[in-house]
Amino acid sequence: MTNKFVSAAELMGKVLGASDYKFAIIDHPVSSASDAELAEKAGRVVELVEELVLKP
Repeated sequence: MTNKFVSAAELMGKVLGASDYKFAIIDHPVSSASDAELAEKAGRVVELVEELVLKP
């Protein structure tokens, strides 16, 4: 999720009965990012997902 849409993601989690659902957040925007910027964002997402999955 990009930081511009965190509130929408939180609301969706609440509506779907998963109000404490954790998700990775990266900087907005994605659509206008260069390949290098996207690679950086992807690397950051991997780190965030590892934290979400591997830490209690």
